[in-house]
Amino acid sequence: MPVRVGLGAASPDEKILATVRAVAGEVDLIIFSCPGSIGSFGDGVTVVEAGHPEEALIEALAEGRIDAAVRGTLAASSTLKALKRAESVDHLERIALLETAGGHLFLLAPVGVDEGWTVQEKVRFVERGREIARSFGLAGGVAVLSGGRLGDIGRHPVVDRTMADAELVARLTGAEHTEILIEEAAGRYGMIVAPDGISGNLIFRTLTFLGAGVGHGAPVVNIDDIFVDTSRASPDYTNAIMLAKSLAESRCR
Repeated sequence: MPVRVGLGAASPDEKILATVRAVAGEVDLIIFSCPGSIGSFGDGVTVVEAGHPEEALIEALAEGRIDAAVRGTLAASSTLKALKRAESVDHLERIALLETAGGHLFLLAPVGVDEGWTVQEKVRFVERGREIARSFGLAGGVAVLSGGRLGDIGRHPVVDRTMADAELVARLTGAEHTEILIEEAAGRYGMIVAPDGISGNLIFRTLTFLGAGVGHGAPVVNIDDIFVDTSRASPDYTNAIMLAKSLAESRCR
């Protein structure tokens, strides 16, 4: 039985239509959109119309009518608010799937400015990220970044703290502390853990908005259901759909 994936669509724009064409036959795709949109996404496409499609998408996910959900082009604030309410959590933790300009895929966390500030949080990101990396066929290994090279110890207490935390996370998880060398880590590892949520968010924004990279979606990892958040920088949502599919299939093994 094909995986049922819900995709949010504010309108039948080209990103959504390209996604529908690309995933045909790969998943049982269900579009959640506004009233009057049936027939706009192509022949044979299942569309759920709702006055508040973000709430309809989250409700279908929570009730098990779909196996996974992808935000697509629905508004972030209202969709994520509905997700937190349905999942009974006060915050969301996401791991982003990114692609460099050279075509290398890797996971990055934390990407929310309020995430990843403790060793425990970073350890949790490593553990959950490894599962996602395996399911998506990414390169093995996890790189833990810090605020400098080991030779920079003593230059500033904040830098010293990031290196101490990175060393501890690496020892606790079997990851590798790669210091501040993100340019090397991005080409060798399937997942990168930033020193904190601010630096992670800056890495994400620099790569996707300035550096010709692409954001393909960010699974929320602190809820029971499979929800992949998406970025407006994505050319389409094909990889986000396939990531959702891989995560759903991994739970059935």
